[in-house]
Amino acid sequence: MIKILSSLFLKGVSKDTDSGRRLWGMMCSVLGIGLNIVLFGIKLLAGTLSGSIAITADAFNNLSDAGSSVITLIGFKFAGMKPDPKHPFGHGRIEYISGLLVSIVIVIVGFELLITSIEKIMNPEPLTGNLLVTILILCASILIKGYMFFYNRKVGSEIDSAGMKATATDSLSDCAATAVVLISVIIGALTDVAVDGWFGAAVSMFVLFAGFRSAYETIQPLLGLSPEEDFVKDIENTVMAHEVVLGIHDMVIHDYGPGRKMMSLHAEVDGKEDIFALHNEIDIIEQELREKFACETVIHMDPIETDNEAIKNYKEIAVEAIKELHPDATIHDFRMVPGPVFSNLIFDAVIPHAVADTEDVLKEKINTLIKSKCENCNAVVTIDRPYTTI
Repeated sequence: MIKILSSLFLKGVSKDTDSGRRLWGMMCSVLGIGLNIVLFGIKLLAGTLSGSIAITADAFNNLSDAGSSVITLIGFKFAGMKPDPKHPFGHGRIEYISGLLVSIVIVIVGFELLITSIEKIMNPEPLTGNLLVTILILCASILIKGYMFFYNRKVGSEIDSAGMKATATDSLSDCAATAVVLISVIIGALTDVAVDGWFGAAVSMFVLFAGFRSAYETIQPLLGLSPEEDFVKDIENTVMAHEVVLGIHDMVIHDYGPGRKMMSLHAEVDGKEDIFALHNEIDIIEQELREKFACETVIHMDPIETDNEAIKNYKEIAVEAIKELHPDATIHDFRMVPGPVFSNLIFDAVIPHAVADTEDVLKEKINTLIKSKCENCNAVVTIDRPYTTI
C-alpha cells in the first residue's frame, strides 16, 4: 500500500531532503490513522458481539493509536517550520516531543487495560456471539498491524524519525497483544475456563512495556544523546584526510532534530605554516563537512609546534601521566612555560566520564603524577569531558 500511495502522491520525492522526509512521514501518519480507525471499528464490533473485555479494550487501544498517529502528523508539520529569530536552529526537536507524547498515550492505555482486566478477573463472564467471525477479525488485525510495524520501521529508519520509530514499536506490541487476545478467545470457545480477564492483563503488560521503552528511546535525544561512533569516526577520517590537519580534539555535535545538526571541532595545524593558506584549507574542510553530513560546521584552528624536541619530551611526560588515570584520557593545547625553579606544563586533559573524580581532585592527581615523572615541573591543567564516545 505504501508503494501505491507513494507512486500516486510522492513520485520522485526523495527521503533525503527535509521537505521529502516530512512528506513521507506525513503520508505514513495519514495511512496509520486510517488503518487504526478501521481496526477500532471492526474490533469494537467483535468485542460487543462476543462480550470480550479484552477485545473491546484492544479496540480502544487501536483508537489511541490513531490519536498517536495524529500527534506524529502534527509533529512532522511543525518540525518543518523554518528557523525564526526565537528558534534559530529550527523546530526539528518537535519530532522527539511527538514521539514522547505517543509513548505517554501508550502507557495510559496500558494502565486502563490493566484496570479493566482486573475487573473482568473479579467478575468473569462467558464469551458469546459468532466466535469464528471474531477469530477472523483478530487474525486480520494481526496482519494489518504487522504491516504497519514493517512500513513504520522501514520508513522511520530511512528518514530518521523518532515519532515513526515509536509508532513502529507500538504496532509490534499491538501484534503481540492481539495474538494474546486471540488465544484467549480460542481457549474460551473450546473450554469453560474464564481466561478473558487474565489474558487482558497480559495484553496490558505488553502495552505498558512498549510504552515505557518507547518513552526511554525518545527522551534520550531530548536530553542530549552522544552521537553514534560510526558518525564521529567518519567525521574524523574526513578531516584527517587533509594533510594540513595534524590532529583534532574538542569535537562537539549538537542535535536539534533530524537534519538539524551542528558540529564544532578544533583542528591542530603546523604553527610555522602561512596562516592565510591554513585558513583557506580549514574553510575547504568546513564546506566538505557541511555537504557530506548536511551539518553546519565550525572549525577552530590550533597552531602547534612540530619541531621543538624539548616540548615533545615534556608533552610525552604529560601523556604518560594522564594515561595512568585512564587509558582513554588524552591531552591537547599543550605548551610549556619555563621558569627559574619550575617549568609550567599547560594543557587541557580530556578525562572520560568513567573517572568520577571532581575537577579539583583530577587536577591534584595529574599534578602529582607529573611531579613524579619530572620534579621541576608543575601542571596547569584544564579538565575537559568528552562530548563523543571515541
